[in-house]
Amino acid sequence: MYLSRLSLTDYRNYAAAEVTLGPGATTIIGANGQGKTNFVEAAAYLATFGSHRVATDAPLIRQGADRAVVRGVVSAAGRDSLLEVEINPGRANRVRVNKAPTRPREALGILRCVLFAPEDIAIVKGDPDQRRRYLDDLLVSMRPRYAGVRADYERVLRQRTALLKSAKARGAVPPSALDIWDDQLVSAGTVLTAGRLRLVAAIRPLLADCYSAVSGAQRDTDVRYRMAAAPDAGPGSDLGAGGDLIDRLSAGEAEPDQEKIALALRDALVARRRAELERGVCLVGPHRDELELHIGGLPSRGYASHGESWSLALALRLAAYQLLRGDGPPGDPVLLLDDVFAELDAGRRDRLAELVAGAEQVLVTAAVRADVPDGLAGAWFKVAGGVITDD
Repeated sequence: MYLSRLSLTDYRNYAAAEVTLGPGATTIIGANGQGKTNFVEAAAYLATFGSHRVATDAPLIRQGADRAVVRGVVSAAGRDSLLEVEINPGRANRVRVNKAPTRPREALGILRCVLFAPEDIAIVKGDPDQRRRYLDDLLVSMRPRYAGVRADYERVLRQRTALLKSAKARGAVPPSALDIWDDQLVSAGTVLTAGRLRLVAAIRPLLADCYSAVSGAQRDTDVRYRMAAAPDAGPGSDLGAGGDLIDRLSAGEAEPDQEKIALALRDALVARRRAELERGVCLVGPHRDELELHIGGLPSRGYASHGESWSLALALRLAAYQLLRGDGPPGDPVLLLDDVFAELDAGRRDRLAELVAGAEQVLVTAAVRADVPDGLAGAWFKVAGGVITDD
């Protein structure tokens, strides 16, 4: 799988741009603020219909324009597909596949990509929401139906939170109204949690190898999933830190017990209801869960060095790439490396380049040529002021 053409209209600082691409490595060179990150962001937007940099679409529209358009030709399994997204802030975006209108969810999976970016350090060092987003984005990439599950859960969470805030302001809430939203939260939350557990189990055996490959050092790495709905469970509980269950899932000997997950969520909702009403916030559900990362037996957050944190962040992306590569349609996902090499020392830079050089397509951005290892030599473009030219 690769992008053979990418064109932008009124996207970020691009009034109009079109680039013909091919398999192998392509590098976009440019100083900061000229548009190189905007270019790979647009490529990733075609795959996910969302930005890794902003939560809403409004910043994606060029100043003075009322919409943006991103078009890409995706070549996979000997066929070309034209994928177009018209971004309309404040209104529904329009998606077309080969000129035919379609729902965004139905177009997920036409282009699959894995994006490496400087922001990835937040997966390791940042708040739990960064790690949850990593899981959910990958889950949708592997199984597009989870886009609907994720959207359903977020809708229920918004509605239930609004009801709790209203109850706090008024001092009362009809129990039946809250019960309705509890049922929906448990329903969507159970499916989302089960999907995350399967994904963590799939990532776990890959992580150590990916970490060693990037860092050049053999370290004991581990990843666990902790349900906030079972705060008192010990490390051996399959609904606590995900210990026994993740062990069995990784070995292919178990499946998440959705009845047990649903029961844990219901019990937690009952136990935390008074606290939720007093605070006006939803304290139970997958939005409170944590993906625990460990290096050398210690939590990576707060204990890992900067180099270790970078190696772990890259290992998580490489694990995602390997999962996508071995799952779903034939062909590698497109690899997007946004200014990553400038963040790495020489050893990690060369090792990462060696690991990704064999990918079907790699799009790299860098400030200067010297930042790009020789192993990723290929086509070169230059961007300045939102204008892309051959370099």
